[in-house]
Amino acid sequence: MPHSPDQSRTDNTRIRAIRPLISPALLQEQLPACEAVLATVEASRHAICDVLEGKDDRLLVVVGPCSIHDHDQAMEYAHWLKGQSAALGADLLLVMRTYFEKPRTTVGWKGYINDPHLDGSFSINEGLALARSLLLDIVGTGLAVGTEFLDLLSPQYISDLVSWGAIGARTTESQSHRQLASGLSCPVGFKNGTDGGIKVASDAMLAARAPHAFMGMTKWGQAAVFETEGNTHCHVILRGGKQTNYSAADVQGACALLSENGLRPQVMIDVSHANSSKQYRRQIEVAADVAGQIAAGDTRITGLMVESHLQEGRQDIVAGQALQRGVSVTDACISIAQTEPLLQSLAAAVRQRRGQ
Repeated sequence: MPHSPDQSRTDNTRIRAIRPLISPALLQEQLPACEAVLATVEASRHAICDVLEGKDDRLLVVVGPCSIHDHDQAMEYAHWLKGQSAALGADLLLVMRTYFEKPRTTVGWKGYINDPHLDGSFSINEGLALARSLLLDIVGTGLAVGTEFLDLLSPQYISDLVSWGAIGARTTESQSHRQLASGLSCPVGFKNGTDGGIKVASDAMLAARAPHAFMGMTKWGQAAVFETEGNTHCHVILRGGKQTNYSAADVQGACALLSENGLRPQVMIDVSHANSSKQYRRQIEVAADVAGQIAAGDTRITGLMVESHLQEGRQDIVAGQALQRGVSVTDACISIAQTEPLLQSLAAAVRQRRGQ
């Protein structure tokens, strides 16, 4: 009887190890969402959709750390933001930025899910559980969360708890991420390309609103073909590129392109990243400019993104060296002390726009 060919000669030749991965269904059974959490997610998704459809004149503000690296610090931020939501909720729809996955230009820490111990141990099963546990705790306060969907499998573990999702500038052009967005249950923002081009985000929205069929993993960890209905609650996020793109002229140009493509002429503005020239304190200046546009009556600006942490700045992860509490380990953020007046100025701008 002939022997089967040795496929190890051509298969997995650069794979060092393969480890078992917990299934999404098992993780959800271990960490289930209670009725109150599900109600918060449902209600906040509907509220975000109402803002995007122009039924709610509040400003959607996604604000929080560039990335999550510590449960207790994230919860301290969440409790503070919940207080801001209670005070400013008539004018701002606040969503906590809760990012677990970080795209890297070359290499670096990939985020709380991939490396929760920040030491290269890649305890991904533990990271998935920690991420889901944190989301349950944050949403349990009554606060909605938003995250970037970077990995194509991780949404199966946490997306039932997410009220708003983002597709980043590096992946907006990815057909796989557009297909993913077409099947997500939450509204999704597509960032403009890293060069600042808006068309790639407009194309992504057109693709995501259409039905798709693609390969993926079920909640039970099995390979399957998913057929989606399309997601009509997608929007563009202006995050800058080679130049900033938050000015009134930039908003006009982006909305004109969206209208030409039969899409709602509306934008969210990310005051960080290239729009702040990666100078984190400039977020305050950029937000003030955007607030001025809102106060002047521009209803096409439906949202804002801010990178904010307990304390300002950033720090490197250094083996054997303790981290400063409440300071970002990825992009630099403004502090909550700096964020509070920023949010108040945005709320005042919404009230002024409403009064016109």
